[in-house]
Amino acid sequence: MSVEQTDDLWRPSADLAVMRCRAETLNKIRLFFKDRQVLEVDTPALSHAGNPDSYIESFVCQYEGPGGSKQLYLQTSPEFAMKRLLASGSGPIYQICKAFRNEELSRLHNPEFTMLEWYRPEFDHHKLMLEVEDLLKHLGLLSEDQFVLKMTYQALFERYANVDPHCAELSKLWACIHEHKINLGNQNISDNDGLTGFDKDALLNVILTHVIEPELSQIPFVFVYDFPSSQASLAKIRPSSPSVAERFELYGRGVELANGFNELTDKVEQHDRFVQDQLIRKQKQQQEIEIDQYLIDALSEGLPDCAGVAIGLDRLIMLLSDKQTLKEVIAFPIERA
Repeated sequence: MSVEQTDDLWRPSADLAVMRCRAETLNKIRLFFKDRQVLEVDTPALSHAGNPDSYIESFVCQYEGPGGSKQLYLQTSPEFAMKRLLASGSGPIYQICKAFRNEELSRLHNPEFTMLEWYRPEFDHHKLMLEVEDLLKHLGLLSEDQFVLKMTYQALFERYANVDPHCAELSKLWACIHEHKINLGNQNISDNDGLTGFDKDALLNVILTHVIEPELSQIPFVFVYDFPSSQASLAKIRPSSPSVAERFELYGRGVELANGFNELTDKVEQHDRFVQDQLIRKQKQQQEIEIDQYLIDALSEGLPDCAGVAIGLDRLIMLLSDKQTLKEVIAFPIERA
């Protein structure tokens, strides 16, 4: 019987030096949280419910065994399970785990990736940003006398795209896209009536990724905070003019590394947001995602005021090892898995 050859696909795509860097980084992260008395936890990768966010696609699995057939989802983040631990009185917690998203494959994306996520009761997002900065220093990405630049989402867009993201009409966003010659496939860039399949948040994201992020490649690290309330995800919304989501993202050399929130704790609002997400998914003809009732029940019991953040560890390893793609820092990316 002949054995089919796979060339060199059996070999890891990351070299030994990078794998050593990864091991050392994981050890340093665990020491960082041990010193701060943050408990390491482990939650399931499989769940009965997924994340209904329309910008995230889950892997669906089918369980066949005792108890009957059941549809399960591979976690896109350990967030929901970790919040159940917080509601049960765990105190500050962190987790290093695999996460899965059935989305694009690119220089910065792999369907399976490693995530660091942690939650701090009695922190808001500003205090958590300071701790993220401390972690960067602990890992040697910043010196002790360096600080991470901070910019509001509005200031970021006004500086690099000449657009006020809160007030701009769709026509202004389309004009920015046209000015920078961004290709959106078959979309007619003169269509400003909102019927093109791109809502305001989608257009803002196009400008962010195609216009602004390349400019950020010259900045070692920057926190972007106070996102539009329509992009709150699981963050609290601060009433102001305009209202903003108490959310931040961390960029390193133009690469998004982290997403953090002053966490929403209101069970009714969380349920309403999930229902709205389901409606959006239905309008976009995406797969239906069941609402995580266990999370709603946990919020009913009482989630403490807290802030949480998720960091893409593979991207962090890219910066630490001076690599340009995820394939160079993951032993077996999807095409070699």
